Order: sequence, then C-alpha cells, then structure tokens
Amino acid sequence: MKTIQSINPWNGEVIKELVPLSPREMEVKMELSSKAFTSWKKTQIQERASLMKKAGQILRKNKENYARLISLEMGKIIKESRAEIEKCAWACDYYADHAAGFLASEKIDLPDGKKAKIIHQPLGTILAVMPWNFPFWQVFRFAAPTLMAGNVGILKHASNVPQCALAIESVFREAGFPEGAFQSFLIDSKVTSGLLEDERIKAVSLTGSEKAGAAVAAAAAQNIKKSLLELGGSDPFVVLADADIPKAAETAVKARMVNFGQSCIAAKRFIVEESVFDDFLEKFKENLNLLKSGDPMDETVDFACMARPDLAMELYEQVDKSVKMGAKILLGGDKPKAGSAKFTPTILTEIPEKSPAYSEELFGPVATVFKVKNSAEAIELANSTEFGLGASIWTTDLNTGEKLAEEIESGAVFLNAMVASQPALPFGGIKKSGFGRELGRMGILEFVNSKTVYLG
Repeated sequence: MKTIQSINPWNGEVIKELVPLSPREMEVKMELSSKAFTSWKKTQIQERASLMKKAGQILRKNKENYARLISLEMGKIIKESRAEIEKCAWACDYYADHAAGFLASEKIDLPDGKKAKIIHQPLGTILAVMPWNFPFWQVFRFAAPTLMAGNVGILKHASNVPQCALAIESVFREAGFPEGAFQSFLIDSKVTSGLLEDERIKAVSLTGSEKAGAAVAAAAAQNIKKSLLELGGSDPFVVLADADIPKAAETAVKARMVNFGQSCIAAKRFIVEESVFDDFLEKFKENLNLLKSGDPMDETVDFACMARPDLAMELYEQVDKSVKMGAKILLGGDKPKAGSAKFTPTILTEIPEKSPAYSEELFGPVATVFKVKNSAEAIELANSTEFGLGASIWTTDLNTGEKLAEEIESGAVFLNAMVASQPALPFGGIKKSGFGRELGRMGILEFVNSKTVYLG
C-alpha cells in the first residue's frame, strides 16, 4: 500500500510514514462526523466557548512540540513556527470571546410595522482542504469560527504535513470536543473531490493553488454546495516618493521573506516611484543581505529552505525564464542543487511584461522591483494582475494613502505596514485570489444558514 511520507525538507530525511485511510475507515469517520453534528449544533454557545478556550490553552502548553513539528515537516524556522502556534491560540480565544455576539439574532423592523429577525444556524459537516505553508494557522482560522458556529469539520491537509494534521485533530480531542467534531483525513488529493459528492458534506473551504481551487469549486458547484476559496496572490508593495524609505525597505524584507516567501499575502511586487527608487533598492538589498540562513531549528537563523525540492526548482525555472526574457538579477538567482529545497533569496529588476516574474505568483524568496513615474502609474501596475489578495501602500500622507487604497483591486490594503492576517480582520481576495471571507465576523457567517424569521 502506498504510504504518506513526512519528509524533513532541510535534509531530505523521511521522518515518518503513515497509511492513508481506506474507504471503510473513511465511511466510519463520516458517520462519526454526522453523529457529532446532531449533538454539537445543540450545544450552548457558552460550552462551545469553554472548549475552544481549552483548545487555545493546549496549543500554548504544547507550543514547543507543535512548533518543532511544523519546522520538521515544512522547513519553517522555529521562531516563526512558535509564532504560528501562538496565533492559532489567539484565534481560539477570539472566537470563544466573540462568537456569541457574532451569531446573535438580528431584529428587523419592517415598513408596515411588522417585525422579523435573522438567526444564524450551522450547516453541518464542512470540509477543509488546507495547504502546507502555515500548517496549523490555516486550519485554525477555519476551525475556530466554523466549530464555534456549531458546525463540525473534516480536514484534508496537504500530503507533506500529515503529522501536523493529526496533531491538530488531537488538540480538539484533548480539549473535550465531541468525538468526530473535528477529524483529519489522511487521503490522496484525488479522493477529495469525491468527498464533495457525499451528501453529508455541506460545504468546503480551500486554501491553496488556483488549479486546486478551480477543481474543488467545480466539484462543489456540481453538487450545489457552497465553497470558499483563498488562492494565490501577487501582492504589490507600493512605495511613494514621500514614504519613510528606511522603514519601508526594512519592512519590505520582512514582507517578502515571511515564511521564506511561501505566503499568499507576502509582498511580491515592489512598485517604487522613480525619485526614491535607487535609495529604496539599495536599502532593500542591504537588509536582505543581512539575513542569516541555516537549519530551521537554529534559533539564530532568519530563513532555512523551501517546503519541498520540487517547489524550489519550479521557482528557479520561473526566475530563469524571466532572466532569459530580459529581467536583471540584482541578487541571488542561483540554481538549487538537485533534490534540495534550499534556495538563494533573489531580487529581479527590469522585468519584461510577458515574463513569468511579471504575471505569475512567485511563491518563494524572489522579489520583483518595478520603477514607476508617479502614484497613478503605481496603481495601474499594482492592478495589472489576475490576483487580488492584499496590498500595502507606503506614504506619509495618509489622506492620499486612503484614497489610493480605494483604487487598489484587492481584498485588503495596509497603509505603512505589511499585509498580515489576524482574527479580528476579514481575510480573503478577489479576482483569481478567490472568494469569500475568513476571520472576523464575516468569517463565522460564511458557513451558517442566515435564516429569516417573519413575525406575523
């Protein structure tokens, strides 16, 4: 039988091999999920909140173990892995504290003097198809609001983080959630679309590639089920002439190198007004050169490796093709060794419009830097992409910044800060970055039936 392998991308070592679920085992788990929903949907919100608080406590108590697991399975440096676990616990606390208010019935006074209200009720079993880049956070930002709304969850995680998937299931079990309220399915991706044909699955949330999103959304639509997609991004980082250049350049490095560039909302395209272009580029390169590479378990390093060797090679091929088409390498550009997930941070300039570096998402530590004449040209370039997830604008004139933010085609715009997700802010994109919203009040209302009750 084909196994699912947990492989350390830093050294290529096979950490563990796991056996995928058989069809019979999947059926048992599906029945368990349905049974859990019948009781969980009737559980008082205060009790749900108490259990979700316990989940947050378990995350913090076992933070070191969970962080180590993240770093071993996908190569994230240990400091970032710890921060990821803390963020998951934050999400648990946030929804435990706010779900009751978010789900409260809404009164409507009608023009004829009659009254109505909207109540928010859970849908049932929700399937989550999740990626490897933030193996705990991506799941908890789905699970915390979804479970607090009274739904139950099934996780189909990325195949290279199977131990993370099982660890997440154990968090909810240890916290005292009903058996079957949240389960991880170790299955092949080909089996996932078939799950959506099961009438017990009521909706699906996917974070991942455009290709995966299209396939899952098509399967959901064919079965008339709701889908939420958070896909790729090619986030612009716009630097205007009046920006605080040292601060912008320092933040730019963090925004590009977070999770070694393997983030949908990492800044990827740096669009800089020509009067400050050289100054910004020099400081950006200097700051990037200061970063230290090494073993992800080393407390002193700033980056380690990509999540898999094939991802490193795919990224290099995008860079190489772009260079052959005329892009200039300011830093890095080295070809990874065969079978290695290690990659040299790279800066590209003078990027041709038809090249991969111009139009495709570069999911890794490659920055593309563009020179523009003015803010109007900056916004035009920022919007010249199929993606629309996040964006940041750097300017000391906040009035101008706010006006320009309205012109950016994206799900979020951050002024003088890097784009980041957090429990209180709705998160999601437009265009080929997906649809629907996670987090905030909008996130918990994605998978409920907002039912109108007319009071005659």
